[in-house]
Amino acid sequence: MTPALPPYSLRRRLLAWLLLATAVIGVIALTDTWREAVKTANEVSDRVLMGSALAIAERVIVSENGELEVDIPYVALEMLTSAAQDRVFYRVDGPPGTFITGYQTLPSIPRSEGQETAFADATFRGEPVRIAALARSASTGINSVPFLVTVAETTIARQQLMQTILFRSALRLLFMIIGAAVIVWIAVTVSLRPLYRFSEAIAERSPNDLSPIGERVPTEVQGLVDTVNSFMVRLESALEALRHFTGNASHQLRTPLAIIRTQLAIASRSDDPEAAAKAVARADAAVADGERILGQLLLMARIDAAARSASLQEMDLSALAQTLTAERVPLAGEAGIDLGFEGEDALLILGEPLLIGELLKNLINNSLLYAGCGAEITVRTRTEDGQVILEVEDNGPGIPPEMREAALQRFERGGRSDDMGSGLGLPIVEEIARLHGARLDLLDGAAGKGLVVRLVFDRAG
Repeated sequence: MTPALPPYSLRRRLLAWLLLATAVIGVIALTDTWREAVKTANEVSDRVLMGSALAIAERVIVSENGELEVDIPYVALEMLTSAAQDRVFYRVDGPPGTFITGYQTLPSIPRSEGQETAFADATFRGEPVRIAALARSASTGINSVPFLVTVAETTIARQQLMQTILFRSALRLLFMIIGAAVIVWIAVTVSLRPLYRFSEAIAERSPNDLSPIGERVPTEVQGLVDTVNSFMVRLESALEALRHFTGNASHQLRTPLAIIRTQLAIASRSDDPEAAAKAVARADAAVADGERILGQLLLMARIDAAARSASLQEMDLSALAQTLTAERVPLAGEAGIDLGFEGEDALLILGEPLLIGELLKNLINNSLLYAGCGAEITVRTRTEDGQVILEVEDNGPGIPPEMREAALQRFERGGRSDDMGSGLGLPIVEEIARLHGARLDLLDGAAGKGLVVRLVFDRAG
């Protein structure tokens, strides 16, 4: 037996999925936020650096001897920084290969021809810096002298800006996750209340109350309630069949058991061996009768179960009828009865082979039991108006027309007052026929003598 899996919390599982999904989305969102923060910080830093480069470029002039000069106050340079903790470095170069002023070791930025501005990240004096380059020309009145202003700033403020943006985004995401978790916890708790009421409704029921549950539940859970109600209906049907079986068994087996006990008591007290043997024979006959009744009751229980889970398949009714008739020819010969078969080949119907077999056995056995010595019994299969007909006809005493409806009731013997039969043969046939959608008719035999049991099936295919 497979061990039962331990229960799990739906609330915790939903929270786990929520937190996992939010964590994945959060990582993606923070990655995108980091890229945006870097972009924003670079844009701010680049504006400051370009402003610094422009301020320095405005101070570049051509001297009387035609050389470039730069006059920029240190205080003005300090004012160009974006934050107090950052430092600004600059460098001014004249025509190619000419250094004018500033930090000569400050890295240059490669530029394409005609490009006036350029930005890049680099390292200067062991610190990360953001560099901006601005290409301009100073006019002498006759010609223009090109020069290049390179400005660099440390990235302390930029890093702080990126960290601030990222931290605030992470903080907002954390608050969102916590808020969503609280909302989910409350929402699940409220949403599960109908399930709690559903559970209480089942727990408060008595074991005998199998009526459908009418508790109002959410649409998503309605399927579960419908399944439980369907199961309870099937369980009620199964219990009813069990009660019916036990009631019938106790009622029908009481007489054979009483006969057995009585005959065995007579045999044990009798001094006459012949009388004792007769009593034992009657007890044995009662045992056989009880065995037959029990077999019929078990077959009725099987039919009740099959009615709830029938699995029909295509089968040849004519071949099955011929086989079962042949099996009972020796038994009919012992009883002095002429048993025969008339039929067409390959008459296909949709049926459950075991149940159809039991139907045929009961029809043939009933005829053998009631037709009497010297009777003729014919099992016949044919087609009529596109339907398959199964008939079992005998020329015995038959059943009076006014008693035929009662003969289809359980434990009725068609008006007979003798001990023969259990009164279950024709009811079993009627139950199996109803399960297969077939029509059962009890008709007069040839020349109004005997009985014809006719079953009309739909033809398969």
